[in-house]
Amino acid sequence: MLALRLARGAQPAVHLRRLLVTAASAGTGLLLLCALGHALAHPDAPAGSVLRLVWCGAPLAAAVYFAVAVARTDPGTRPRPGLAAIGLGPGRLMAVSALTTALSTTLGSLLALLYFLLLRGDLTGIPLDGTAPDTVAADHPLPLPAALTLLLLVPVIASLATALLLRPRGGAPGGAGQPGGPRRKETVRPGEHPAGPHHGAPEHPGHPAAAQHQETPQPGAPADGHTRAQTRAGRGNTGSHALSEALGLGLGASYAPPPGTAQQSDPYHSTAPRPAPGGLPWGMAVLAAGLAVEMYASRSGPAPGLTLPGGSANSPAGVLGGWMLTALGLILAGPGLTHLCALLLQAVRPGALRLLAGRILQEEARRIGRPLGAVCAVASGAYAMATLHSGARLDMGPLTVLGALLVTGCTLLTLATASIEARNTRAETVAALLRLGAPAAVLRSAAVLRAGLLFAVFAPLTWTVAALAAAPLAP
Repeated sequence: MLALRLARGAQPAVHLRRLLVTAASAGTGLLLLCALGHALAHPDAPAGSVLRLVWCGAPLAAAVYFAVAVARTDPGTRPRPGLAAIGLGPGRLMAVSALTTALSTTLGSLLALLYFLLLRGDLTGIPLDGTAPDTVAADHPLPLPAALTLLLLVPVIASLATALLLRPRGGAPGGAGQPGGPRRKETVRPGEHPAGPHHGAPEHPGHPAAAQHQETPQPGAPADGHTRAQTRAGRGNTGSHALSEALGLGLGASYAPPPGTAQQSDPYHSTAPRPAPGGLPWGMAVLAAGLAVEMYASRSGPAPGLTLPGGSANSPAGVLGGWMLTALGLILAGPGLTHLCALLLQAVRPGALRLLAGRILQEEARRIGRPLGAVCAVASGAYAMATLHSGARLDMGPLTVLGALLVTGCTLLTLATASIEARNTRAETVAALLRLGAPAAVLRSAAVLRAGLLFAVFAPLTWTVAALAAAPLAP
């Protein structure tokens, strides 16, 4: 009931993203049911039916990835102050996100089942005109347990992936050291004083010792960099100087709370500085291994052949396996390449513009790196298929077109959703920079600089991988 109320009270953009998740789930469910129909219509050819079911794995993975990305950007299931007091802690919100994802994907699966029954003629008694009989198996009874099992794949996998990704990573609210949680008893040894920011200061503010205590900084207390930046900005130090001051003091320095102050922790995001993504070496290794497998399989003589959707019959299975390895390598190397682009922006005496663009890109490397890698993998596959069928008429059936649209659309929508999430995450930082006097044109220039550098790095890489992947499949 709570998930339904949160879904009903969401913004129109959130409803649009959920409807897109429903559409992706419906398309994937229809492909799975068509694979089941092919198996019913061709009981003597199980290998072809299994191959069709295996090719449904790419749309399934793309739809689940998109559903998880939409769940991450849902503002209705983010932790807010006071929600833990009414029983909506991080674990409960994670369950609500998983349930919302399950509802959206289950609705899509039901729509796919309804349309498949309409194609078969189970609802009207007559199959629709133009329906291939070997795809829907209208002359055979539909095994309902098998159909429901296939339709439950997207909701179950998507909800489990959402729960795994959005699980609380820190202490739960209300724990020790947080307001409202159980407090630990402080023990004071002889000759020591309890810790506190104002311990030892007289209670009356007019006392001379109290003024001396307020003016004397505590040993180990951090310098008030934000106050100095705002003071300099108020004295006329605006524009790029204020931006450099904010980047040097506000974004670059690590903030430590004063002694004795309870620091509230976000259970979804850690306040510790994130290390550099470590997937770049592994991604490059998997990418090189995939290319090597393709080259070896293309030169090893006759081998068992598979049929790609839409053409390329009798393609060596080793070549197709290497192709999948190259796609996996691009996805794994995406965050590391994005982080490397951020480091390149900040190299060799960077100014305020390059420093701002590099810092933001460095923080967003993990968030947009994998969707970028997935888009590059899909683009390389599309370029390789276009290269193979250059000069020939491409014969693609409706199911192949549907699968290609699902994979391409889900990957692009996942990248757009990750970009929206990154923009919402840095909204407070952008507002603080604007208050410090940073020009809005500088922020727009930083966004253009980030996008241009990512395109300059990922576009040649995608073309190179696509050309190397298409070479063994060339006739």
